[in-house]
Amino acid sequence: MSRRGAPAQGMVGPAPGRAAGGSNARAPAPGEELIKRAIPVSGEQIPPIGLGTYQVFDVAANPSSRARLEAVLLSLVERGGSLVDSSPMYGRAEARVGDVVAELDLRQSVFLATKVWTSGHDAGVRQMKASLRLLRTQAVDLMQIHNLVDWKTHTATLKQWQQQGRVRYIGITHYHEGAYADLERLIKTRQYAFVQLNYSIAEREAEDTVLPAAQELGVAVIANRPFAKASLFSRVRGKALPEWAQEFDCRSWAQFFLKYIVSHPAVTCAIPATANPEHMEDNMMAGVGRLPDGPMRRRMAKHVDEL
Repeated sequence: MSRRGAPAQGMVGPAPGRAAGGSNARAPAPGEELIKRAIPVSGEQIPPIGLGTYQVFDVAANPSSRARLEAVLLSLVERGGSLVDSSPMYGRAEARVGDVVAELDLRQSVFLATKVWTSGHDAGVRQMKASLRLLRTQAVDLMQIHNLVDWKTHTATLKQWQQQGRVRYIGITHYHEGAYADLERLIKTRQYAFVQLNYSIAEREAEDTVLPAAQELGVAVIANRPFAKASLFSRVRGKALPEWAQEFDCRSWAQFFLKYIVSHPAVTCAIPATANPEHMEDNMMAGVGRLPDGPMRRRMAKHVDEL
């Protein structure tokens, strides 16, 4: 089940100021400004909703695809967002991000994150140089060691790159909860500014291990797979959003799922992937207004568990 149709079925009302087609994105109106989260190691502020590019940006460079990706990135930036996460494993995604960012002159407005996923020093350097070339930038904001592959080698390289100004922050990632113990062990070494992992209202295992450790040690958290590979939308298909969601300024199921994630005090940014401008605008509104507190988060989780 894809997301198609689910937000409309769950909407309490139209998101304030939401552009009908997405391509007419504009600056947020008063009261629509995104909240911000600090990157613990630096204090730099970034918005809590970003953009993932897995699969959805792995498209040909034709006018139709380019127009949609341009609308998505404009929606992100003009709504106040910044973080765009990609990877050399995502096919053509880095190239499409680089094309659109360069052509729309958005480099100063986006926080570019990508990954290294190979073994060996030389292979890692080649892959990271290729990423910079495809992203059309001299430096990235965040380079992450994906799935902890050859993390010792790449950590040493990235520390050198950081000194040279090629990367601003270093991070680690893993897609599976079976690696949470390894993630927790490595963030305790205090070598990494970011950790990226899967976290959603349907996949809450990180709440017991990695998230508390990251919060205690001052490591920023990027939450991927926020919709549990879109499976959450199949669970809510045809179901109305609970009326009490209005208590934390939530007007769609997508916002419900995202507000659960970004209301966790350890989470810095959630990165739902989309190539749909309307979905991008809906996602961005999850970073606006009130967020659920602890009791409300438990109520949200219980509600989803019982669907």
